[in-house]
Amino acid sequence: MSAPIVTAVELAIVARLRLGLGKMVKSVETYGGELDDETDEVVRRFPAAWVTFGGIRDTQPTSTSRDKWRAEALFAVMIGARSLRNEQAARHGGAGKHEVGTNQLIYAVRRLLTQQDLDLPIRELAPGKVRTLRHVILSQEAFSCYALEFHTAWIDEALPRARFPAPDGPDHPDAIFAEYQGHLGEPDTDWLRTGLNYYLAPNDGKADATDLIGSAEE
Repeated sequence: MSAPIVTAVELAIVARLRLGLGKMVKSVETYGGELDDETDEVVRRFPAAWVTFGGIRDTQPTSTSRDKWRAEALFAVMIGARSLRNEQAARHGGAGKHEVGTNQLIYAVRRLLTQQDLDLPIRELAPGKVRTLRHVILSQEAFSCYALEFHTAWIDEALPRARFPAPDGPDHPDAIFAEYQGHLGEPDTDWLRTGLNYYLAPNDGKADATDLIGSAEE
């Protein structure tokens, strides 16, 4: 079953940051509430980055038919770094390669993600706000955390009125409805032929020539 676009974007951001940041961080993961706990265990994992979906800010139809909708979405990358010296060193970094600061991570993350589509059907990521999460001294260690916003958009296709999903195999985006025994609709019929009528001037309302274009399997 194919992943929803939200999951696909989130995982693609994680994969690109893991490759691009290299040894600047100890890990890049999807966010699971790690920064909500001020514990020594969390701080020992710094420098690190987490990726999360920040929601859909707006959705607007792309045409008067309203069968396609543009979803404006937000993703966030949270970064954290620590220092045994002081809070400034947690932001600026230190003399050693292992002392990466949040200012360096902010630059690196924005550099890696800005204007990237991650090989997905989305609008290129656009950088947004950079927000301070916290600067804290805990157990004689200073740590600094920021959240970096990135904006994107994709097109959601609406079902025809009164229709239900009709997934075509396990890799179809609507396969989840079949897996969980939701009510399914009938799949669209295969295209067999198209008729073309040609009218010469003056047009008397009757076709002067007709073509039938059929599928190769017909």
